[in-house]
Amino acid sequence: MQANAATDTHHQRGGKLHTEKQSMLRQPKAVWAVAFAAVFAFMGIGLVDPILPAIAANLEATPSEVSLLFTSYFLVTAIAMLVTGFVSSRIGGKKTLLIGLGIIVVFSALSGMANTVDALVGFRAGWGLGNALFVATSLAVMVGVASGGAATAIILYEAALGLGLSLGPLMGALLGGWQWRAPFFGTATAMAIAFILVMVLLPKTPVPAVKTRLRDPLLALGHKGLRTTAGSALFYNYGFFTILAFVPFILGFDAYGIGAVFFGWGVAVAVFSVFVAPMVQRRFGAVGALTGSLLGLMVILAGLAFAAGHSVTTIVVLTIVSGALLGINNTLFTEMAMAVSDSPRPVASAGYNFVRWMGGALAPFLAAKIAEHSSASVTFIVAAAMVLVSAAVIFGGRKFLTAHEPVPA
Repeated sequence: MQANAATDTHHQRGGKLHTEKQSMLRQPKAVWAVAFAAVFAFMGIGLVDPILPAIAANLEATPSEVSLLFTSYFLVTAIAMLVTGFVSSRIGGKKTLLIGLGIIVVFSALSGMANTVDALVGFRAGWGLGNALFVATSLAVMVGVASGGAATAIILYEAALGLGLSLGPLMGALLGGWQWRAPFFGTATAMAIAFILVMVLLPKTPVPAVKTRLRDPLLALGHKGLRTTAGSALFYNYGFFTILAFVPFILGFDAYGIGAVFFGWGVAVAVFSVFVAPMVQRRFGAVGALTGSLLGLMVILAGLAFAAGHSVTTIVVLTIVSGALLGINNTLFTEMAMAVSDSPRPVASAGYNFVRWMGGALAPFLAAKIAEHSSASVTFIVAAAMVLVSAAVIFGGRKFLTAHEPVPA
């Protein structure tokens, strides 16, 4: 009888997964409107990659000073994550999304008008506030309106992330090769279009019955499973953003060359986050797949350390290959953070993102500073060590994670 029950459960789960796959593309217009806006929001992350050397040259700044474009952006994003739930639970998801998009439009346009690196860093910080309001709320809204369940919404969200990460450098290269200010104005235009789409296509979202308190995301981190996931993601994001923010300085390419490399990197992120991550999760389980993928990323970073200053071709190949592992990690981390905690998803997401984006804030500046005082190789060795710590945190806290492993989509 137990065997029959297990078989029934297996068939029920299989039927559910089949239904989710069937419904992946049959989504309400509101889902596609939010996903489209998310693509442009995530484009803002890698948009500046191809133009980092040009910004440094035109504004007479050092690589570490220019890297503050990432640091200010992600530091404000991380801190603002603590207030996104407080805001959205009082005015509703749609209004929060529109406020976030509006802030991005304003500050991306101001970034294009900056005449000093300090002003540009400040405008990117304002951009990060809009990004936090939009990104933290968009996943919760997609989960609420998508057909096929939370797992389907998460994969669509990660697809938007991957697509945005791939198109961002491409847009930055195409516009930045003409004029370094152009990508910022291009982003402002794209986000204005996204604002209109969300306003027209997304129905009014109800205000949650329970209002989120400012301290709730921090209290959610009291859950050992979520705290383990967030802590691991902090160190993982250090490795992620070392690649994204530092590699452009050592390629020696123009904006078009850097854009081409990171377009390939972003495509790998998108493909592996959507199609490969669910397969490896089913095969090895979330903890096993994540641990293995993190160790693989550590090897890639160690390879970049050996290649730095010796072989640009190897750096290009390893950078693009790293996108595959980053895509797998992104999906697995997101699903784990959404499933492991007993807190409401928006609250768990806010606490998790507060911690993990700190890695994105620290890595770009520290990576450039380490290289300025030692070498590019040491920069990548430090990043490899950080990713090793990330894998150790996941493996060491596996007993807090396996009891709540998400069902693969």
